[in-house]
Amino acid sequence: MQASALIFGNALVTLLVLSCCTSVHSDDAVHVSIKNRLGSGKNLTLHCQSKDTDLGQQNVGDGSEFGWDFTVNVWGSTLFYCDIGWDEVQQYHFDSYSFQRDFARCQSQCSWLVSGEGIYGLNGQTGFWEFAYNWSS
Repeated sequence: MQASALIFGNALVTLLVLSCCTSVHSDDAVHVSIKNRLGSGKNLTLHCQSKDTDLGQQNVGDGSEFGWDFTVNVWGSTLFYCDIGWDEVQQYHFDSYSFQRDFARCQSQCSWLVSGEGIYGLNGQTGFWEFAYNWSS
């Protein structure tokens, strides 16, 4: 009787661990987009990459956007970062996707908006654009 209870308990713990891990580290792709809302016809130059993937330099016209898809790694440490610039800001570095920050905030659709004031991130839970980064002087 005790052996069957022990086997049942171990099986239950294993199922709980597996369900937890699969819900946190989904195989679904994440889409990140960066929108140029600088206005006045200003082009945005950006170069985004992770430790393993370099997306190359992109020129994003006013009103346009650049986006990419990827899968979060099993350790939950996926990080993409970008260097952006235009006439007034020569180079600004920011994290465009951090699993630790973005898994709950935007899940599989992470959007950024670059404006003259700074960078806004769309909060997928609230539906509101939140001011995230300002241009350092």
